[in-house]
Amino acid sequence: MTNIKEVSILVKWSGREYHITDLTDQDTVAVLRHEIFKKTQVRPERQKLINLKYKGKGAEDSVKLSNLELKTNFKLMMVGSTEQDIEDVCHKPEDMVEVIDDFDDQDDKKEECIEESAIYLAKIQKRIKEYKITEMNPPRPNKNLLVLDIDYTLFDHRSIAETGAELMRPYLHEFLTSAYEHYDIVIWSATGMRWIEEKMRLLGVNNNPNYKIMFYLDASAMISVHTLDYGVIDVKPLAVIWGLYPQYTASNTIMFDDIRRNFLMNPRSGLRIRPFRQAHLNRDKDTELLKLSKYLNDIAIHCKDFTKLNHRKWEHYEPRK
Repeated sequence: MTNIKEVSILVKWSGREYHITDLTDQDTVAVLRHEIFKKTQVRPERQKLINLKYKGKGAEDSVKLSNLELKTNFKLMMVGSTEQDIEDVCHKPEDMVEVIDDFDDQDDKKEECIEESAIYLAKIQKRIKEYKITEMNPPRPNKNLLVLDIDYTLFDHRSIAETGAELMRPYLHEFLTSAYEHYDIVIWSATGMRWIEEKMRLLGVNNNPNYKIMFYLDASAMISVHTLDYGVIDVKPLAVIWGLYPQYTASNTIMFDDIRRNFLMNPRSGLRIRPFRQAHLNRDKDTELLKLSKYLNDIAIHCKDFTKLNHRKWEHYEPRK
């Protein structure tokens, strides 16, 4: 197996310095650009990396960092503008794709097998070692694990309403109450911790007497992967949780997310929930969480190994009597 080494790069941009440490020598320049974007908000296509050379020319996105022979704490000079800077001199198009929002999922795309890639396993080990979880409630013995996304899964974060309850997915509290019987519950969102805490407070999830949330995970618990279909993206590897809580494994864990590619590292453990959008039109007719409550209950009682399930066919699951 390739010996993977961590890489640290100092990016100098707009009079400031940014330490990029979440890299390995097996990552590509495309991954480096993605990590720079997360620090500076300069989109990859707008980054001009002045002194990043390969064979005398500007290094292309496909080049691995190991081929660049970078010195420790290499100082990289960058030129580029953020979207906000550009908006100051021109209007933002009405149909511009959101930066954080995901691409439209295409279920017929062949999913890449990346969960055993050494480079990403190394990144997961780094998360296990460095990510600090604030545990709100301890794990309970003999419980399964349910990991939930927030935006468009439990909450329509793009619509406008007078109260958070109007944007909450119908039957949320009934769903969590039911799930809590058999599952410890974790919330994992591709946003910052402050926003997660605020949304959970807004929805009344943080202090509901009928169930308890074990802990929250934010975007910094995710890892970046380079895929053929989507380019460089951030994903939610469940092994981060499994490494910190060994009682949970693929055999007793299920994750809900409205974006299938968020669980590329654990495709058999992920269930793509239908997105909850346009809350003002759908809050009186969306019953997704009610149906999923039954599925969670059925598999908890009748299935000892979740890896044997096909969550794409969850609506047709029939317990063996």
